[in-house]
Amino acid sequence: MEIGTRIVRINGQRVRDGIDLTFLMAETELALETVSPSGVPLIVEIEREEGEPVGIVPAPDTVRECANQCVFCFIDGNPKDARPSLWLRDDDFRLSFTYGSYVTLTNLGPKGLQRLADQKISPLYVSVHATDPSVRIKLLKNDRAGLIMDHLRFLLDSGLEIHTQAVLCPGWNDGEHLDRTLEDLFGLGNGVRTLSVVPVGLTRFNLNRPVRLLTEKEAALAVGQVEGFQERCEAERGERWVYAADEMYLRAGLPLPPASHYDEWDLTENGVGAVPGFLAAFERGIATLPRLENHRIRILTGRSMGPFMEDLAHRITEVTGAAALVHQVQNGYFGDSVTVAGLLAGKDLLAAVPDPEPQDLILLPREALNADDLFIDSFSLGDFRAAVSPARVIPALELTEALRSL
Repeated sequence: MEIGTRIVRINGQRVRDGIDLTFLMAETELALETVSPSGVPLIVEIEREEGEPVGIVPAPDTVRECANQCVFCFIDGNPKDARPSLWLRDDDFRLSFTYGSYVTLTNLGPKGLQRLADQKISPLYVSVHATDPSVRIKLLKNDRAGLIMDHLRFLLDSGLEIHTQAVLCPGWNDGEHLDRTLEDLFGLGNGVRTLSVVPVGLTRFNLNRPVRLLTEKEAALAVGQVEGFQERCEAERGERWVYAADEMYLRAGLPLPPASHYDEWDLTENGVGAVPGFLAAFERGIATLPRLENHRIRILTGRSMGPFMEDLAHRITEVTGAAALVHQVQNGYFGDSVTVAGLLAGKDLLAAVPDPEPQDLILLPREALNADDLFIDSFSLGDFRAAVSPARVIPALELTEALRSL
């Protein structure tokens, strides 16, 4: 088959996307109805051993876009010159299944939901935000948003497992609405594996339009609601089930829970337990660091992680002999309301180290780069390295691992 060939059916079943292709290619005897790039139909018959790869690499699927106009949508907080891919409002169950991104289910009708059930596309990650229909409709600006409990019950009755989240917007879905969401989702049974409670994130471009950030008191109240509900979950299910995101504790000025708090560690990609996990990895690796007396280690991070990094820098200096410095980088691209390291722009990071020296080891947050080594402002890692040469630049997910790689 030529590059660009369309696979229309496999064993008589229509192929709609990469998920269908994966399911239907599992058979050992295959009849592929195809159309070449020039429009010539061809049936390809394949016999293979179970597990033997066929060698077909599908083109990426077209992403299913969002049907909502969420009042807190982070994409509305992009600067006008953000690259085109950052404006894509995805709400695609295939990305939820393959990458763990959260979807709202509002762009799926009965056939789409039935497909999830038939193909057992599980676990799914669903942005619930509120179980009260009127509150969810108001948040998502979509009348179908009010069907969320019906959709969840259908999927759970079909044997799927679901991770849920609520992005907490003060005055919208907090307080008594959060209490109802906790009760309703827990009441759906063990098929709802987790609930993450995450504070709303806003930039200088959509702050107070119309949603504002949680105050310290509001964040502390939400943490109290979550931790109070966790006691019931532990008593009834033997696990905490609902978790407040790390950023919720930081906004509340509360200490983060220990690593043992997070049960199966399912939610670190959603900012739940990521900081305790990072700190635990540091403790496991600190004793293995090499001596680096002739170097200066410069750790670039966001303001959220700054205080933690300051403590770790002293430990790094003691073990390696190198002067370890922390640069808490101000986010000029999105504004002061965005404090996480993963959303720092390349030019903001570069401005934090105006005086690079040959002995410098500059540790960047790896999560601030995409798969093409571009920062959120399209500044490239290669351009960053050229600008600070001859200093050495190391994108790091974990400090001790990065320093051991030298």
